[in-house]
Amino acid sequence: MDKNQELHQFLLNKARNLTEEWYDSLDKSNSTGVYRSNDPEVIKTLKEQNYEFHIHLCDVLVKDEGAFFNEFDKWIIKIAKDSEHLKTPIHYIIKEFMRVREQYLNYISEFVSNNPEEIKPSQIEKWNRLMVKAFDSVMLQFIEETHKYSTHRLNAQQELLNELSSPVISLNNDMALLPLVGDIDTARAKFILENTLNQCVQKGIGRLFIDLSGVVMIDTMVAHEIFQLIDALDLVGVKTTLSGIRPEIAATAVQLGLSFDRVSITSTLAQAMDFNTARKQNNN
Repeated sequence: MDKNQELHQFLLNKARNLTEEWYDSLDKSNSTGVYRSNDPEVIKTLKEQNYEFHIHLCDVLVKDEGAFFNEFDKWIIKIAKDSEHLKTPIHYIIKEFMRVREQYLNYISEFVSNNPEEIKPSQIEKWNRLMVKAFDSVMLQFIEETHKYSTHRLNAQQELLNELSSPVISLNNDMALLPLVGDIDTARAKFILENTLNQCVQKGIGRLFIDLSGVVMIDTMVAHEIFQLIDALDLVGVKTTLSGIRPEIAATAVQLGLSFDRVSITSTLAQAMDFNTARKQNNN
């Protein structure tokens, strides 16, 4: 049998031992996240994940690089999205990868010492280099997948936060309220524009009250986005009224040369609604 095949079989036979030895040697007092859990189900899953790792890694000896990583990618992506591993700081996970790598180098040494035939030092060095390269590649890809998934989840949470922080609240008939709270940067302002337009069209809104009493500061770019929102709403048949412009914002607007001449403005939301009610009564 080819020496690579022999070593491959040797390591496969040791896979369960590798998992148990690794877990038993975990310094649980100096770990956190998944490695410190006392939950039997979490521990069982962690061991099974570690065992699957060994089954995949051993194939580096008998498969070409493309096929090897094609199969391993599935395990890497699964672990990168695993809820328990996501709770674990990345440096703890990398430390465990490195400890397992040391296990493999030790088992290669054991295979060599137990082999009745002489194995050349060049072959031993080749195996060691192959293992180190495989671990380095897996660790790098794991970090990339974890970052990708975490970024995607963070963006999704940010979108949800934006939706919750800029809701179009239906009042009665065709009227609605958009209460804006907190800091508004350019990115959030663009989201508010798109989200508000969509909600107003979906809900059949004819008049929208935009209340700025919860906004502390506004700059030229954000003001431009608000004007764009008002213009876009007008194009889809929604009339707007701004209310609650704080003194600080008014002062900043004057200093920046911003003009609100073409916008319907009231001091408070209550005044805006009273004004709208009175106008409707006069029209009737």
